[in-house]
Amino acid sequence: MNEYFKLIDTVYDITEKHPEAIELLAAHGFDQLKNDLMRKTLGKTISLETALRSKKINPELFEQKLVDVIEQGRYAVSTGLTAMKKESGAEIRVEGVLPCPIRIPLLERLEAWLKENDELAARTDYDLKAASMGLDSAKERVLAADGSPEKLSDLYLSAGFDLFFDRQLMGRYREEGVFQDLSGLPRLNPDFENQRINLRDPLGQYTIIGVVACVFMVNTAVLGDRPFPTGWEDLLRPEFENSISLPVRDLDMFNALTLHIRRFYGKEGIEKLGRNLLSGMHPAQMVKSGRQQQAPAVSITPYFFTQMLDVNSPLVPVWPKEGAIISPIFLLTKAASKDKVKPFVDFLFSKEVGELMSLNGKFPSTNPLVNNGLRPDQHFLWLGWDYIHENDIGALIRETERDFYAAAGKEQL
Repeated sequence: MNEYFKLIDTVYDITEKHPEAIELLAAHGFDQLKNDLMRKTLGKTISLETALRSKKINPELFEQKLVDVIEQGRYAVSTGLTAMKKESGAEIRVEGVLPCPIRIPLLERLEAWLKENDELAARTDYDLKAASMGLDSAKERVLAADGSPEKLSDLYLSAGFDLFFDRQLMGRYREEGVFQDLSGLPRLNPDFENQRINLRDPLGQYTIIGVVACVFMVNTAVLGDRPFPTGWEDLLRPEFENSISLPVRDLDMFNALTLHIRRFYGKEGIEKLGRNLLSGMHPAQMVKSGRQQQAPAVSITPYFFTQMLDVNSPLVPVWPKEGAIISPIFLLTKAASKDKVKPFVDFLFSKEVGELMSLNGKFPSTNPLVNNGLRPDQHFLWLGWDYIHENDIGALIRETERDFYAAAGKEQL
């Protein structure tokens, strides 16, 4: 919910109230706003929405990103904990991104926990951005480490595959045995360790604390006489050509989705999905799109966003019969840092944090003490550790992306 500004407000008014907007706008091509005179003159004549459209920037996506930036700044001010404030001088470094719906509640729990452990807090810096901000800064620091594990942060937390498995990034360190699963759990939550699925890394390197489940919504007002889809394979049928919306700007979810489609339906499945792409909406846009003329017949989205549907919406949520595709929320810890980061691992695997993720954010937890409240038919589709370990996931992501957009006949969105 945006309580800070309106898209029809002038650029000047928004940047006056929220100076952090200047840097974000500059990063999107509005360098002139760094000049205070230009901001006060030009900025008073144009609305934020008009300015964004002039550069073909999606206003609703930018709005969410700016809200995240504002809230991140306000949280740091209110708590007195500025992310990575000690830079390289910190003894313990924690970084990554968190799903937007649970980021602030989780940071509040983390702050309260650190206050109870003041000696640990004094030695720690953390940088846990909103997922919409992306992992670019984390990737830059990993690349800057240039093969030296001691330059990496001690603990990483994020959904998605590319940072953690790309051999140009974390993958090189994984192959050197730099990381270790420190959870110490004898078993995972039965939702994630059963005959159908097992999220425990057999090599004992990676830890998964929860998942972002990917499902879809069918727009009954647009579906027409096409058969109602109940699974992923149905979405690859030719009758859904130019009819499906995918979260292509949510790279964690997009990569997880396309990797799974490739894993279970091959390159042909990726090409079919590409041909069926209508648009690349953010999930929040999908929820709002139900009554638009150009609305997609099917919108693929994280499960969380299906909870935002109005009772009168024509959108019907579907948990796919093959299982919800998952983007795991990985916890990656350096083996050399295990003594000092084990308290953080225990905190993140606590029942309290697991329930916050599952109940408040609809991101099911792997903690065995948490009741995720899932029905028996709400199971998951998982790449499998064998597939992950046998493939260069980073290279596979890039190859799959090329195949997808080539089939879609669209430039990368």
